[in-house]
Amino acid sequence: MSVYDFKVNSMDGKPVDLSIYRGKVLLIVNTASKCSYSRQFAGLQELYESYRQEGFEILGFPCNQFNDKEPGSSSEIKEYCESSFGVMFPLFEKIEVRGPSAHPLFEYLTQQAPFQGFDTHTPNGQWIQDFLQQKYPEIYAGDGIKWNFSKFLIDRSGHIYARYETTTEPFDIESVVRSLLSTEPV
Repeated sequence: MSVYDFKVNSMDGKPVDLSIYRGKVLLIVNTASKCSYSRQFAGLQELYESYRQEGFEILGFPCNQFNDKEPGSSSEIKEYCESSFGVMFPLFEKIEVRGPSAHPLFEYLTQQAPFQGFDTHTPNGQWIQDFLQQKYPEIYAGDGIKWNFSKFLIDRSGHIYARYETTTEPFDIESVVRSLLSTEPV
């Protein structure tokens, strides 16, 4: 099984078979435009522009499960992300990424790439770990998505290469993206 076995809905509700991305390096991200981490949209867009021509795609999945930071409709989300951050990479229909109503794609991603913890050697990593353990221990427990802007890097064969948590900035993974782009699909 790979990410190519899943279908998602576009912002306008039309089904999209992820197999259309076969052979590309993907970064799958759960997003929220009103989150303090939404500043990452700019970095994601820069990464996308830098490597799109080499076969890199970012797939954004808006989610409103973490402090109601994505309350808008699909059209409002798209308009805000385009006008505020210049987002041109594909954004899909708002979904749930954890819990009983989690989209099967995100169930698969979290099963294949379990939570490895936050980098508590950084101030942001320590802060979000403390925040979740104190305010949302049910979110912190287990392997589910912990917060907005969790990232899954997918190789050209459709398999999960790595999981990056909220506090990992887009350019922190640029060298890994470049490395995956230089390999051929298996």
